[in-house]
Amino acid sequence: MRARRVIVAASVAALGVLSLAACGRSAPSVAAYVGDTTYSVDRVDTLFAEAQATYEENARAAFRQENGPSASPSPELLRIKATRQDMLNLLVGLDLAKRIVAEKNIPVQDQIKADQLGQSLKVPGSEYAKLAAEWYNHFVALQTGLPTAELTDSERSKLYDALVEADIASPGWSVEQQRAQFAAPEIAQQATAVVALSTAFKEEVEREDVTVNPRYSSLEIPALFQVPNQGLGLYNLPYLDRTSTVTDVSTPEPLPSSEAPSAEAPDPGTAS
Repeated sequence: MRARRVIVAASVAALGVLSLAACGRSAPSVAAYVGDTTYSVDRVDTLFAEAQATYEENARAAFRQENGPSASPSPELLRIKATRQDMLNLLVGLDLAKRIVAEKNIPVQDQIKADQLGQSLKVPGSEYAKLAAEWYNHFVALQTGLPTAELTDSERSKLYDALVEADIASPGWSVEQQRAQFAAPEIAQQATAVVALSTAFKEEVEREDVTVNPRYSSLEIPALFQVPNQGLGLYNLPYLDRTSTVTDVSTPEPLPSSEAPSAEAPDPGTAS
């Protein structure tokens, strides 16, 4: 069921598709270039394969514990929700986040532990869990360490579209409705943090000449959100502008004004 309230989100922009043809950065074995660093297709595939194997092992054990030692889970239950695209998103996003915190001298605290997050994601001990924990620690640091920015209609719309895509917000809000829903001080504060993060990543993408193999779609950076009374979840906010078609829907419910998320690191055990 689609959530009826937009949550206050600590989010970060993602990266757009850039042509590999530029500057000779076109090796088919390379998934992405970030400055003078390359991430190979094999690296992405290996990261995904380990995560999938770990997830399958844990999902199968949990299913048999609940249903008996001879029970056989369906293939869908054994398939990790993450994809190879998500692995590349994580590798490139973490790389850029490290560069930004170093440039801006933003401290990063080890608040989210890989073992906790790994258990939550059902991939304990995997490199995926370690990288994800490292990313979210940088994410929290960027969220709180960057100066806020102006929340324009365009930036607000990008955030809204991402929340709709993640089934967090109701579709079809007009620009006026979006303005009204994001007007609460707590909501506006978090949304302006999104713009600051987006701006920082855009600048870093240009500075480091990020290019991506066309076999992958546009890169997205995973962002944390908090749904009131429902805990934490994830959504992705693309870097590329997208056209949002507004449809005729009923008047949306107002945003909660007293349940803004904390700037502190989330409890990894509640992430999904």
